[in-house]
Amino acid sequence: MKSPRRAAVSILRAWTKGHAYAENLIERHASRNDLSSADRALLNAIVLGVLRNLRLLDHWIGELRKGKLDDETRDILRVGLCQLLILELPDHAAVFETVELGKSASRGLINAVMRRAAATKKKLLDLSEVPPAVACSHPDWLLKRWKKAYGKDEAIELMLFNNQPAPTIARINPLAPASADLPPAPRSQEEDEETTVPDLPDGFFQIEGPIPTQLLASGAIYIQDPATRHCVDLLDPRPGERILDACAAPGGKAFLIAAAQRGGKDLICTDSNEKRLPRLRENLERLHIKDTEIDCHDWSTPAPAKWHASFDAILLDVPCSNTGVFRRRVDVRWRIKPSDITELTKLQRQIIENALPCLKPGGRLVYSTCSIEAEENTGLIEALLADHPELSLEGTHQALPQRDGTDGAFAALLRLA
Repeated sequence: MKSPRRAAVSILRAWTKGHAYAENLIERHASRNDLSSADRALLNAIVLGVLRNLRLLDHWIGELRKGKLDDETRDILRVGLCQLLILELPDHAAVFETVELGKSASRGLINAVMRRAAATKKKLLDLSEVPPAVACSHPDWLLKRWKKAYGKDEAIELMLFNNQPAPTIARINPLAPASADLPPAPRSQEEDEETTVPDLPDGFFQIEGPIPTQLLASGAIYIQDPATRHCVDLLDPRPGERILDACAAPGGKAFLIAAAQRGGKDLICTDSNEKRLPRLRENLERLHIKDTEIDCHDWSTPAPAKWHASFDAILLDVPCSNTGVFRRRVDVRWRIKPSDITELTKLQRQIIENALPCLKPGGRLVYSTCSIEAEENTGLIEALLADHPELSLEGTHQALPQRDGTDGAFAALLRLA
């Protein structure tokens, strides 16, 4: 059985090649190596800790070791320094276990760097002279963009927020049979100062400790950040309305729509990737939503004629930059480029244009992203309205992580004349 630390190095080597997401690699290695719950948790903490703090860890390595390093030795030092300085594991364990990961030729170097780090921990952790984008491990271009949007202090708050492990929030399923095993109603922040998400809305609660797998399997709860609800609140689904969730997989927002409609018989869910449909169907059925129609359609292409003027309401939760969910999707900040945002806005606009013919007269459309970039959100909506006088804007909502303590999300409610 491979140790979680050795598995972490293997994951980082694979992740660097860019072919897989960190969470998928963690799950694959944990299962392949039959890791215990404790070792799986350590593996998860190390890998995500390294990726959240990548620039800072490399800064520390540069302070501790002058000269070139081969890629594997650098990953080993990242794993070691993450344990020592980020996760604050005991010095002796962090040093010894990290040295053991190296090949015989590199163990002396690894040992020297780790011992120097342990001896100068206080100095290394003083980040007052370290540039903010390095100290908070974000690309320079993102900090520059967010400083322009929010100011320097708030941009730094946002980066610090992104580096915190995300709490596990669940929503109680009102469609599930009543169960005495459901958790009590969440306490207010005045009652529970440990709550890390302020003002949880009705039906949401924070899970402390292990995830209650039995409640998940029975469909009594669904893991979901409170920010996911804003677009559905704006959509305001009502029983009897024919509603389209156009980019539905894996089904979190479809669940909220069906719950608001007290069932799913008038809901149609589509997704562009046929491989995602089985998981979507499985999630909805587990959540006691059995009558929803599920179909495959790529909304970057025109809609089938059968759907024209067919829907009272449409939710477009479009592909986006994911800049509002960096604390959950740790890969994204290192893989996204400024040009990607521009390209995404073209796709987003195309999706809206192809969905609009499917609205009934007087129907409403909610455009939704998990982005905090104005270019994908208010900017896109303003450009759309300028080209479509038949549309009116009836409301928007922008959730910002550094202000709201949740994922970032944008939603705009449009009505067709």
